[in-house]
Amino acid sequence: LVSSQNGDPMAAIDDAVHHELTKKGKIEDTLDFAAANGFDHTQVVGRCKSLAGNSFVTTEVLSRQQWELTRPDGENAAANGSPEAILYAMVPEGGILQPDLEAKAGKELAKIGLTKGFQRKWLRVEKETGNEGTPTEAAGEKKKKKEGRKMVFRDAAEIDDTVQAQLLQLQRGGGDTLDDKDRDELKKRKLIVLATIKSLLVRPGADFDNFGKKAVADLTREMLIKGTWMDTAFKPVNIAAGGLAPTGGALHPLMKVRSMFREIFFEMGFEEMETNKFVESSFWNFDALFQPQQHPARDAHDTFFVNTPAATLTIPDDYMKRVKDTHESGGAHLDDMHKSHSCGWQYDWSEDEARKNLLRTHTTAVSSRTLYKIAEIVKAGGEFKPQKYFSIDRVFRNEALDATHLAEFHQVEGFVIDRNLSLGNLMGTIADFYRRLGPEFNDLKFKPTYNPYTEPSMEFYSFHPGLQKWVEVGNSGIFRPEMLRPMGFDEDVSVIAWGMSLERPTMIKYGFNNIRDLFGHKIDLNGVRSHPIVRWT
Repeated sequence: LVSSQNGDPMAAIDDAVHHELTKKGKIEDTLDFAAANGFDHTQVVGRCKSLAGNSFVTTEVLSRQQWELTRPDGENAAANGSPEAILYAMVPEGGILQPDLEAKAGKELAKIGLTKGFQRKWLRVEKETGNEGTPTEAAGEKKKKKEGRKMVFRDAAEIDDTVQAQLLQLQRGGGDTLDDKDRDELKKRKLIVLATIKSLLVRPGADFDNFGKKAVADLTREMLIKGTWMDTAFKPVNIAAGGLAPTGGALHPLMKVRSMFREIFFEMGFEEMETNKFVESSFWNFDALFQPQQHPARDAHDTFFVNTPAATLTIPDDYMKRVKDTHESGGAHLDDMHKSHSCGWQYDWSEDEARKNLLRTHTTAVSSRTLYKIAEIVKAGGEFKPQKYFSIDRVFRNEALDATHLAEFHQVEGFVIDRNLSLGNLMGTIADFYRRLGPEFNDLKFKPTYNPYTEPSMEFYSFHPGLQKWVEVGNSGIFRPEMLRPMGFDEDVSVIAWGMSLERPTMIKYGFNNIRDLFGHKIDLNGVRSHPIVRWT
């Protein structure tokens, strides 16, 4: 033990606690213990809790209520007398003007003392009569008579300050020694208060034999060599405690959901397309999809165009000519294998416009490239067979930012190519995908819409509980013959396709109300590691 001889009050408390526990086996109440040994009770409680943290002692909280003097009013009344007694002593035999008494005693004391002095018939007030003089206050001012001024006189020859006596009695023996009536009156005057007093019951702890020895956590080489480990107290080891979290990286929440989407597509028999082209030509992004060059989506306020390099050099020449003819006349000048049997858009198609580079506005550009490759394989003698493809990657649109829109986001794209596919096949495939994603998407709504490159076309919606509205999660349709025929597909070949964002289904599934909290500069970096999206599927 640390000896109290060094003047350390904490060491003195430790010595006293150890001595008391060794002698009596427990400390019934730290409040009585502190008073008996001349310690501050707050310091005793603090030391006992510290000792309990090292298992030297155990503590149990005790709570009781007792009457105490209020500060400062109750303590002042006990030490100096009640306000009415103090005021009584200030009144001389011949009385005193009330304003002078108030100035002498203080306004607050005078107010209480006069009220209680009148009630107990210790004091009385009388008004002066007659003239006492006409002092001149300043040049030119009126002279005033001191008529009707209040004088305070003693109304009792002697007094007994029972209030002070009761307060002193409470200090010595507690509030229970007073009558209920007297205690209620003191409480009403806010001279006493019923306080809750907390203290501790202290007993020896599991490591009481090592009282005062600082426990260490680690067994060191030096301890083993010197043999000091035999006299050293060690902290208990919690073998059930969890280890430290690894410091490695974590998937961004969207990347976690992206991996879920990929698994669902693989379960449904899809293959993944190559999507490593953020910069795309207008030809594959728009023209190959039979989107006219005058379409509003191709304006600068909707699309990010690239300045350098501004144009692409690699477009298949024969295919570009067939696309040009299909735009201008529906393929009227093409052979039967490539005719779409429509009238086209009836305008002069520009190769310069088609070669403009841009940040792709949708991953359908990837689908158009993939379909062209499939058509080329069939033309080269390969066998046509049904196929399913998907892609998940970033796209860019020049849009105003709000709770459900970003200028940069992820698009999930999928298509199925086979003969004689219908709108029912498309709706069934989309519903199957979302059914696998979770119960939040059991209720989908399909709505007819217009797309330049699909006919018929549909948007599909899911309800967002946080926003309390139906949110569009994707667009879909059957690719038009004007898109497929220039590639060389047979007339009975159909392609059902859909595109949807990655962010909006994630918002619905995991309760995000603002897309900017999920992706972009506002995302909480700590959430990348701790969000349930990352920790659980």
